[in-house]
Amino acid sequence: MTTTVRSSAQAPQMHLPSLAVGLVIMVGGTVYPLLMANSAGRADHRLAMLLFWAMSAGFIRGVGFVPRAMVWRWLFSGWACALALGLAVAARWAA
Repeated sequence: MTTTVRSSAQAPQMHLPSLAVGLVIMVGGTVYPLLMANSAGRADHRLAMLLFWAMSAGFIRGVGFVPRAMVWRWLFSGWACALALGLAVAARWAA
């Protein structure tokens, strides 16, 4: 019995910059939870949402998974990871 492996023109590969962003946000938020707080020490939900989006997109794209549906593919792409991270930095410094 033989097993045939279907090969595609471009198989998804790991995306190390996105994976690194996901890991840094995960470790940073675990070690220093005030990273996601405002100047009064209360939770900044907008900042946390953007950081969690960047972390999720970083992990999903970082390990090489590319969703089939276009909406999910965009929301969890490397570009979405960069966009969410940029928006999180802007939200952190705007407050």
